[in-house]
Order: sequence, then structure tokens, then C-alpha cells
Amino acid sequence: MTDLATLVEVGGPVAALGGGAAYARAKHPGVYWSTVGLPIATARLLSSYGSVMEACGLTVAPSRLRLLSVKATTRREVRPVPPRRGLIRPTSTGLRLRLRLAPGQEPADVAASAERLRHAWGVHAVYVTTVKPGVVELRLVGFDVLRRVRMPRKVDAGLLQVPVALREDAMPFVRDYRAVPHQLTLGATLSGKSMYLRHLIAGLSPQPVALVGIDCKRGVELAPFASRLSALATDPQQAAELLPVLVKEMEDRYDLIKARQGIAPDTPAEEITSDIWGLPEHERPVPVVLFVDEVAELFLVATRTDEERRDEMVTQLIRLAQLGRAAGIYLEVCGQRFGAELGKGATMLRAQLTGRVCHRVNDEASAKMALGDIAPEAVLAACAIAPERPGLAVAGDTSGGWSRIRTPYLSLGDAAEICREFGHLVPDLPALKPFLPEVAVQPVGGLAPVVSPRPATG
Repeated sequence: MTDLATLVEVGGPVAALGGGAAYARAKHPGVYWSTVGLPIATARLLSSYGSVMEACGLTVAPSRLRLLSVKATTRREVRPVPPRRGLIRPTSTGLRLRLRLAPGQEPADVAASAERLRHAWGVHAVYVTTVKPGVVELRLVGFDVLRRVRMPRKVDAGLLQVPVALREDAMPFVRDYRAVPHQLTLGATLSGKSMYLRHLIAGLSPQPVALVGIDCKRGVELAPFASRLSALATDPQQAAELLPVLVKEMEDRYDLIKARQGIAPDTPAEEITSDIWGLPEHERPVPVVLFVDEVAELFLVATRTDEERRDEMVTQLIRLAQLGRAAGIYLEVCGQRFGAELGKGATMLRAQLTGRVCHRVNDEASAKMALGDIAPEAVLAACAIAPERPGLAVAGDTSGGWSRIRTPYLSLGDAAEICREFGHLVPDLPALKPFLPEVAVQPVGGLAPVVSPRPATG
């Protein structure tokens, strides 16, 4: 009886500890990883590194010098040599370690064994990146970081760079307009596309950038950010008036570049290889980011007059996509579908959009429109996005690389508040003054909000 009572006394705390660990793993995976998962994964890695590498075919025959030295000093069997391992660096989401590849090995050999390494060391995922020739980094992720997204506290981001989402390897996904000037973002209703757009606008608001919006849904998506927008078009007619102004702004900037660098005035814009970033800072025009929400609305026509207007708008969008980067004009095109069925010019415009982000879509054809021409293997990943995970998307670019990302939650009110906070940073662009959106004044004492035009600020 005494032994049974002792077991009961000991078993109670053990059961409570096990239950607490199970609860933390389900509800607070970051805490579980830091307290339980990290020590266990580290012990597994250290104790089984050599055997796991051998089982994965990542070992090589020892050198002749090593073979002779082992035989001369000991009688033990000479085993194949695994890649030399660096220090293990723990993180809040996993582990990192570098491997120096043996002669004859390549990073693809390690990447092909990532799934085996994941199971052998009991982690959620293993990612392989090349650091330099002969050295790769293994990034072990301890849990599903996309289930509950928490962005890193510190992210190095400069001008026209916005950490907008978290990648599945626990690294931030930074939207860099200098590196990827134009992007196409697709997603069905309630897929998280609007959340992605909010983060972009909120992230660009504190920067010296002009934000321009075209929202043909009467402005319901972009109007809340009117305090930070330099121009807003809420229907196709207004868009048809705004786009020529942006094209003229682009042409004026090319004239400025020509004058500064001594290029002949009659030189075609297509032959100018420089850009505004080569100008002195005091002469450099402010960058412009154009957001186009529901781009399909610009392509839909009902009459011949609408068709002529559509052709003009598409031509102007294509010109901005082809030539806007050097003039500091960048495009962020969003929609639910975007393919040849929209009409003339759609495929040509899509080809100019280097970056691609595909949220959950309603059919495989939509995923192929976004990713099929740059990363065919990413199409299946986009089609597998579940409705229960809004904000999850597949991001790719014309280099062929792609990754899963997820945008953290940001309420419309919080995003609008950020825009109001930095409303004084709206640059003075005379050409866009006719398109300045009206800003709703905050209600006082329960009265209805007042809408008034916002004066341009310097």
C-alpha cells in the first residue's frame, strides 16, 4: 500500500506536467518549443548526426590520410565521413546550423534529404539555403509558424521595403519594390488579399512615398486610407482620367533624367537605361506606388465607348509596367482572376508583373494564371490552400523560386489609423491634386462624420 501511495503521489505532478506540455504544444507552440522541443531536438541532432547523414546518403569515403591514421592508431572500423557541422544556433522558432559540404557534394543533395532529416530529428520542417560555395545552412523549424503568425520584432527594411508576411521557414517576407517593381496579387473572396493590401499600405505610410489607388468597387477597399493617398479613383471613368496623368508624370521624369545626364531630348524612353535613383537626392522625384484593386473591373465593357476607354486604360497600364520602374513608379495589381479572357492586353500586362502572390483561388486555372508561367510546381501548393486559413498564399517571382507565406491579422481600423497618423507625409504632386480623395473627419460627440477635401501637404 505504501508503494502504491508513493506512485500516486509521484504520478500526480508528472501527469500535470505532461498535461501542461500537451496544452502548451497545442495552444502556445512557441512556448512549448522554447522549453521542451528545443532541448529534445538538439539532443536528437547531436546524438544521431553521423548515422542520420549516412542513412540519407550524405556521407563520403574518408580521405586516404584519415584512413591511414585511423588504422595506425586504432583498430576500429573507418566509417564514411558526414559533412562538417558548425555550431547549433537556437532561435525562437527552431534551430540553425551550417554544413561544409564534402568534395563532390552539392546543395541539392542536402535539399533532397530535407524530409528525411525532418523525421529523423522530430521537427516541423527543414529548409536548406546556400550560404557560399561549399557551405549550406540548415534551418530547422520546430512548429507550424503559419498557424498563428507572429512577425519578428526586428526586420531590416529600408525605403520601399515592407515586411508584409511570414514565410513558412519563419523568415519575414519583405515586399521590396526596388528589387521587384511590379506585382500581381490574386485571391478569391475572403482569401486574405485585402489583408495583404492593408499591410502594404500601412507599411508604406511612414515612408516618403506617394500612394495612388484605383478601386472600382466605389472605393470600399482603399477609401479608408484616403488620409495617406495622393490620388484615388473609385470607378472606371475616374481611372481613365487618372492613368494618363500618371503616364505624363512618368514622361516628365524621363525628361528630368535626360536633362540631368545630358541625354538628347529626342531619345526614346525605351532606350534610357538609368533611373531616378541616379539623380541627386534634392532633385529626385518622390516614388509613386499605384494600387489597383479588382483589376478586372478595368477590363469589363458594356458598350463600344467602354471598349475604347478600356483599350486606352490597358495601354496606359502596360506603359507604366514597362517603363515606370526607371521613373520610380511601381504597380501593385490585385484581383480575383487575371487571364486572357479579360480581353486584349491582359496577358501582356501580366507578363510585366514580376512578382506573384496567389492566395486561395476558386479553380486551378486561376492559380495557373498567377504562377503557371514562372513556377509550375507552385500551382499545386496554391490549390491546396484551405479556406480555414485566410491570409495564406504562395509567393513567387520570375526567378522560379516560391514559398508559402501568411499575412498576420491587421484590422481595417488599425490600418486606417496608421494612415491618419502619417497623413502629413503626403507629398506635393501638383499633377495629382485633382484626384485627392475626400477625408472623413472624425465624429465629435456622436455626430455624423463630416467629409471634407484634404489639402495637399508638402
